[in-house]
Amino acid sequence: MYRALTPGTVADYIASVPDISERLGGRRAEWETREVGDGNLNLVFIAVGPQGSVVVKQALPYVRLVGESWPLSLERARFEHLALVEEARWAPQYVPAVYWHDPELALTVMEHLAPHIILRKGLIQGHAYPKLVRHLGCFLALTLYHTSDLHLTAASKKAKMAPFLENTAMCKITEDLVFDEPHFAAPMNRHTRPQLDGIVRELRADASLKRSVQELKWRFLNAPEALLHGDLHTGSVMVTAEDTRAIDPEFAFYGPMGFDVGCLLANLLMACCARPGQSQAASEVVALQQIEEVWSVFADTFAGLWRARSIDAPGGDVYAPRLQEDSPELLKQAIEARLAAIWRDTVGYVGCEIIRRILGLAHVEDFESIGAADLRAQCERRALQIARELLTRGDSYATPQELTQLARSICQSGS
Repeated sequence: MYRALTPGTVADYIASVPDISERLGGRRAEWETREVGDGNLNLVFIAVGPQGSVVVKQALPYVRLVGESWPLSLERARFEHLALVEEARWAPQYVPAVYWHDPELALTVMEHLAPHIILRKGLIQGHAYPKLVRHLGCFLALTLYHTSDLHLTAASKKAKMAPFLENTAMCKITEDLVFDEPHFAAPMNRHTRPQLDGIVRELRADASLKRSVQELKWRFLNAPEALLHGDLHTGSVMVTAEDTRAIDPEFAFYGPMGFDVGCLLANLLMACCARPGQSQAASEVVALQQIEEVWSVFADTFAGLWRARSIDAPGGDVYAPRLQEDSPELLKQAIEARLAAIWRDTVGYVGCEIIRRILGLAHVEDFESIGAADLRAQCERRALQIARELLTRGDSYATPQELTQLARSICQSGS
């Protein structure tokens, strides 16, 4: 029977699972447990014993950020477990190892990532992560390529998609909080008042922008290209100088590849926009280079995986190598066209993610930690200007360099 655990009862639970208690070593009385969850949804415990440590993540039957007035299915723990297992097939070095899953208690026991910290906090503190962009670009390419029709047969992909079709509650949160509620006076919206009141009115009245957002929602609902993490922002990545891990894929589903890429790049871009309010933050140049380099690594790795297909190992049912026998130029054209399509989606989803993080329910620490409201609003307004441009004139930004040049010009304008 389901029950929400506490630091005390989580130790009792671990003691009842030999595979996990052996990882900690010693006796129950020697273990230290604490609750460390600072996210919007779940309980997260760290348990430490004489020989090792683990993380225990448990879903609550409601949205933790809001409370019991917003009930939420415990099934999200199952989808997170499924996603972690699938991601580990293709990119094990970039996700935490899973040790145990208990569907009844909606919990997963996994690797304790230490001395890792949340990427968002590291960026705010001005830390440099020289391997970050390569790791993130590779994670995106490996997981998106191998769960797409380029690698999977149609039948196998449909079989893999089937369980995730049930993740409707988490997808509904995205559909509402990303694509709809930031664009009207939804009850749980909030923004920096009164400083942003004017631009909020402008954005809500912008029919072209809203149409673009709804077309991106259409893609979100109708383009099951690959298994997505579904919430890949800088708060869902843990890092050291040498290691990078993506965590918390409970929003996982099959959708447009550009959604994951766009969510990540948007959060890197917001870190850049928040820089004037963060005394320790990395330079603007470094932040913008990260955006360009993540895409470059993703595109190069994705293309390399595609080129590695052969007649003997054909992969999935789209662009089968046999089609190239009489038209060897097909592969190059196909790769360029597919990456261009992913980038078009990415640009739009960057805009959606920025707006929802400033005007919707769930905000980001990059901006929220700026105590002076006028300065915070100035940083947020620049990010919103970038988002509006991307959503209304997205075709003008066909490369990451053009996107970062836009960001640079707006951030340096002083407006």
